[in-house]
Amino acid sequence: MRFKCTMGLRNTLIVMALLLSVSTVPFSGAASLKNHAFFNETGELPCHFPNTQNLSLDELVIFWQDQNKLVLYELFKGQEKPNNVNPKYIGRTSFDQDSWTLRLHNVQIKDTGSYQCFIHHRRSQGLVSIHQMSSDLIVLANFSQPEIRLIANQTEKSNIINLTCSSIQGYPEPQRMYVSLNTTNSSSTYDAVMKKSQSNITELYNVSISVSFPIPPETNVTIFCALQLEPTKIILSQPYNIEIIKVEEKESEQTAKRVELQEPERSDEVQCDVNISKTASDNKSATNL
Repeated sequence: MRFKCTMGLRNTLIVMALLLSVSTVPFSGAASLKNHAFFNETGELPCHFPNTQNLSLDELVIFWQDQNKLVLYELFKGQEKPNNVNPKYIGRTSFDQDSWTLRLHNVQIKDTGSYQCFIHHRRSQGLVSIHQMSSDLIVLANFSQPEIRLIANQTEKSNIINLTCSSIQGYPEPQRMYVSLNTTNSSSTYDAVMKKSQSNITELYNVSISVSFPIPPETNVTIFCALQLEPTKIILSQPYNIEIIKVEEKESEQTAKRVELQEPERSDEVQCDVNISKTASDNKSATNL
């Protein structure tokens, strides 16, 4: 019994010494693979071991470490060694022997970074490095579909439309957020300073803008809010439809009819009302240009 304990300690010491020395072993010239994973889901860290000699796991020592040299997973002669794994990774990994891939579960934004796998062959003269590979894990989080909210005008006779647009729980930080106003004959874009906040815990972003613009002369107007994540990737809000109504007051009667909006000569004679309706849609409009 004492002999077995001594051998177990010796194996552990060998592996720990190996972990401390791997940074001095040069990598192959191959570029790191880039793998994407979504927040709170599973990311893959491949090793791509060809195993041309058809070696069994009993003959190998396999482990992954992150860019800070913290061990994610270790397999020593076919047996997992959780004692050598950093606490932040315990219970979060699983090894796929068929594809020589380590899966990292419940990925967080802070898991973004570089990872290396190392495979050593246990021979009579000791452990010999036979394979190593580097990969980059990029963690993303999908922003919610932008949502438009109308801000009530301070005066009923205002000819200005005020609205906000917001989107939450996304990563990385988006490039731009803007409002697009479309009529039958024209299209206009309104930019604003994008307000953003980032969670200290999840590192996810919430973003919003506030926009004001004059009521257009057309009677039918559609508004979209756009969140630009990349140069060619944009998420659109559901469309908002605006109906312009002009109410003319006369001495003997009042008639309300839908006409093109014109600048009133006197503010006490003409009042402009804006009816805004949200078009029902079940789809999250994600546009790749």
